[in-house]
Amino acid sequence: MLRFIISIVLICCLQIGNAQSKPIDTKQKDTVIHKQPYGLRIGVDLSRPTISFFEEEYTGLEFVGDYRLSQKYFAAAEIGNEKRTRQEDLYNFTASGSYIKIGVDYNTYANWYGEQNLIYVGGRYAFSTFSQTINDYQIFNTNRYWTPNSFAEGALGTQEFTGLSAHWLEFVLGVKAELFANIYLGGSIRMGILVANNNPDNFNNLFIPGFNKVTDDSRFGVGYNFSISYFLPFYKKAKKKVEKPKAKSKNEAN
Repeated sequence: MLRFIISIVLICCLQIGNAQSKPIDTKQKDTVIHKQPYGLRIGVDLSRPTISFFEEEYTGLEFVGDYRLSQKYFAAAEIGNEKRTRQEDLYNFTASGSYIKIGVDYNTYANWYGEQNLIYVGGRYAFSTFSQTINDYQIFNTNRYWTPNSFAEGALGTQEFTGLSAHWLEFVLGVKAELFANIYLGGSIRMGILVANNNPDNFNNLFIPGFNKVTDDSRFGVGYNFSISYFLPFYKKAKKKVEKPKAKSKNEAN
């Protein structure tokens, strides 16, 4: 019996010695898992209704939206309708139609914990279907004996060209900031390049809904929008930690 008790005491002493020989980790470990919301953000462009209010020759409306795919990437789209009447040197015309833009945005902004703001770059494929109507026009003629102060008025009256279409690519640079809970104010500038443009006979498309003004010597166009949107969170996902590179030891550096 005495031998058994002595053996138990020796075993306990060995266990205590091993426990004391192990280093104690005094660093506090972060066990909190930071989760970010994933969902759909939908809104409306504010610039087009504002222009419509101040300009009688223009009406337009655009809806915007994006869906979070990952920590940095968002699927994005815009859909809208525009109608613009313009006076050129020799004719007055009206362009009217709808468009859709689909693409991806990449958020370059590193948010603090709890923030969901975006400073993003992105790209879009855009498609528009529209019509052009010549309201009135003048005939260019170097012999201006009967109309010395202007060109002669055309006699064909109103002409309408339907079933027109255009395709283009857009580069997008924008920002979205959370004003209140799930309410975002955003703005973006866009540069587009025409890929295909279906011109009517004897007339060029000078305004494409969603693309903006078209010039004869360039395929590039510039646009912008200012939006307000609401975020609908569907679920939350843990934020990926960015691992810091380990410092090299002196032996590895040499």
